[in-house]
Amino acid sequence: MTPIKVLLADDQALLRSAFRVLVDSEPDMRVVGEAADGAEAVELARSTLADVVLMDIRMPGTDGLAATRMISADPDLAGVRIVMLTTFEVDEYVVQSLRAGASGFLGKGAEPDELLNAIRVAAAGEALLSPVATKGLIASFLAQGGGADDPEGTEYTERLAALTGREREVLVQVAGGHSNDQIADRLVVSPLTVKTHVNRAMAKLGARDRAQLVVIAYESGLVRPRVE
Repeated sequence: MTPIKVLLADDQALLRSAFRVLVDSEPDMRVVGEAADGAEAVELARSTLADVVLMDIRMPGTDGLAATRMISADPDLAGVRIVMLTTFEVDEYVVQSLRAGASGFLGKGAEPDELLNAIRVAAAGEALLSPVATKGLIASFLAQGGGADDPEGTEYTERLAALTGREREVLVQVAGGHSNDQIADRLVVSPLTVKTHVNRAMAKLGARDRAQLVVIAYESGLVRPRVE
């Protein structure tokens, strides 16, 4: 099996070293490069064709958010998945990061197993949005005034018209942070059927991955979570 190629982007050399030791200790993944800022991360993403980038949001010069936008906008890097690293699980830039194309985010204080799992989940094309993170994302999104009144929200509302009833139903479940298996149980269908609906919804909505589907569900007003 080909190891997952991981790129580390963080301005703290000590933290990068710790991540490298952890990642390289796993037989199914290896570090292919280290970047101290966003611009270097973009260059290395292109030269190494990394599968997953662990990207710190706050870096000097080109920050992680700008770098994520640049990577996501490059057709040659369509297969690169980005996991944002934050000091706190709910970061002020998290929503923008997901809009920019990140597959999810992880707190820097996460346990080693959580970090390794995040890499595997992102490499598999899934969204890295834990229940706590999803709840935080909802709160952050609403605090920033997201919703169908935004221009982007209106655009997505129009695109939603192209979805079938079942695809909309699956999208709502995805927005709730549920996995394909969980959605399959809820809708009494096979996980493969759920995956097919998710992929079709992504194609119709122009979403890079599941994480963007979650954001689109909020921006379009399809999902209006309760604020506690």
